[in-house]
Amino acid sequence: MNEPSSSLPRPRSDLTEPPDAASQVGQSEGMSQLRGRMLIQVSTFRLNYVQAHLDPGRSGLVLCGEDAVKKAGTLRFKEGFDSPLLIDPAVYETRVATEDDPFPYEIEPTLFLDDPLELALAEQRDAGATLAMTPTGYIRAEDSDALRAAVTRVLELDDPTVVFAAPVDVAWLRDEESTRQLIAYLRMLKGPKAIMLGGQMDPLGRYAKAVTHLKRLVEEVPDAALLRTDLAAFGALAAGAAFTAFGTSSRYRHIVAPGEKAQTNKRIPVRSPHVLFPELMAFFLGETIAKRYGGADTPVCYCASCAGNRALDAFTSNRGDLPASAAAHNVAVLMEWLRTLAAAEPGLARQQWWYDRCRTALDQYTVINASIRQPGAFKSPAQLDRWALEAPEQLATDQKAEADRSR
Repeated sequence: MNEPSSSLPRPRSDLTEPPDAASQVGQSEGMSQLRGRMLIQVSTFRLNYVQAHLDPGRSGLVLCGEDAVKKAGTLRFKEGFDSPLLIDPAVYETRVATEDDPFPYEIEPTLFLDDPLELALAEQRDAGATLAMTPTGYIRAEDSDALRAAVTRVLELDDPTVVFAAPVDVAWLRDEESTRQLIAYLRMLKGPKAIMLGGQMDPLGRYAKAVTHLKRLVEEVPDAALLRTDLAAFGALAAGAAFTAFGTSSRYRHIVAPGEKAQTNKRIPVRSPHVLFPELMAFFLGETIAKRYGGADTPVCYCASCAGNRALDAFTSNRGDLPASAAAHNVAVLMEWLRTLAAAEPGLARQQWWYDRCRTALDQYTVINASIRQPGAFKSPAQLDRWALEAPEQLATDQKAEADRSR
């Protein structure tokens, strides 16, 4: 089943006047509510699949879709949702940021506001968003003019509670020079910066240094956040990101640049939901897991959703409630990992936890493939391979010193 498109113009907000001083004061508390959390980025279409499985003390929501503003208001004011809540305008899915128009948000003006940027922020606040996010267009590789224009316009707002959405092509993280330039622009802003990476399939697996440069960005840019992502949500939190957001589907785990069609593995038709294999720290189609195991004993899942009543080969089609069950399983596993990460002290302990977990997962590929007697049946994603090479700085220093002494 396809999700509704989010490419239609936004209707006029019901807001009839600019936010008053009281609402601005309320926004100042937003960052403290978000800090240290891993939110779940989801379309309103699939919200009911995952909402019940969120950890209210450590997570929250980033809503996407053309009715995200309306749904956010319903959640906040009618259903009493009190965890952090963001609304992603996702303009970057269909429009590119330019020097002349970095925020190409289509919305009808109101009596008091006619600037698309300010209207976008106002309607999010009016809907109960914890903080309001800019409707930034997609920032293509090396388009420093568009990036500078977007940053300059947000600086003019002089409002550190605004989340600057930075939907950038992953090529910005390809080398030292472009990474340094991106960091310099983002450091100009006082408020939170929500980085979202664009690229086909697994953007962080594309360039050898992309993960390294992402860590550097998180460490050097105050209040940097990473949204619309996957495993990197944990890696970024461990590195000190203000907050992150893990996408519930492949669409919301990266950005496909406007005008491009999402690439998929054409050899494997998608006839079942994507399932998070906890030991391997990767998503596989439910049908693929079932075929790989065949007659072998499939691992039983004991996450909060499956509760030992379901094996990982149970999600074999998109019929009935299997897509919803798979999504619930995925989020339940993510919440378990999040609680474990949160239990570690910020800094080196969290970085060590993430590094060890990635290394252990890589080792499990050999173990599991051997157990089903199919070498290479499950292959690790390139991004996981890269994270497993990112030893914490202190550990890397100790390992180098030990190697020097043994020579």
